[in-house]
Amino acid sequence: MSSEKLSHPASDDATHFGFRTVAETDKAGLVRNVFDAVAPKYDLMNDLMSLGVHRLWKASFLDWLRPQSAMRLVDVGGGTGDIAFGFLERGGGDVTVVDINEEMLAVGRDRAVDRGTLEGITWLNGDAECLPLPDASFDAYAIAFCIRNVTRIDKALADARRVLKPGGRFMCLEFSHVALPWLEKVYDAYSFKILPAIGATVAGDRDAYLYLAESIRRFPPQDDFADMIRAAGFGQVSYDNLSGGIAAIHSAWRV
Repeated sequence: MSSEKLSHPASDDATHFGFRTVAETDKAGLVRNVFDAVAPKYDLMNDLMSLGVHRLWKASFLDWLRPQSAMRLVDVGGGTGDIAFGFLERGGGDVTVVDINEEMLAVGRDRAVDRGTLEGITWLNGDAECLPLPDASFDAYAIAFCIRNVTRIDKALADARRVLKPGGRFMCLEFSHVALPWLEKVYDAYSFKILPAIGATVAGDRDAYLYLAESIRRFPPQDDFADMIRAAGFGQVSYDNLSGGIAAIHSAWRV
């Protein structure tokens, strides 16, 4: 954990925005502003956050998901399309991409046109806490590098269960808590000193990159997040650390 002091919410109506305490009603707008700002360079952002390894993590995530031709996927927070495109390329069925940020969706649509991926994919503006989708309508739910930015993670998990069919698969890929002490020190130094400086130089937005680093430290440790998934009504909950815990894949089934 970084040596930065963490603020704590003073009431049930407060939450975290990085290391700041903000009103719950303000967080979604603050997060939207961050991703509106970084949308044109989102892939570059992930390269900087993960030193380029996010591409391998996403491949592992899709390997674990095992797309099938009859599988309907909802990809939440997947605006720029990486998971959706990979799902289709691996033989998956229809995919619906839901993102709260129109700027991110615009990048994803443009990428789809450039790739010639015009069928089997739907782009939808919506909130992870209250998806504009019918109950029990999807075989699989994916959320990658998004859930830590949600205001009420428990509500997002509950809505994930709602839109999944009985026996449906929940999968989450997220930056997590480093399991190796020596790596944690190196990663903290990179996250809080080098990354914001690179963000300022490359993307012209130091504060957005600092928030992203802080949001990772605010996300629950792997075991705690697994408990939250169980509390939402999922079964067979498991996770796999990637790169020493810099990221983790969580898997569960709707029961």
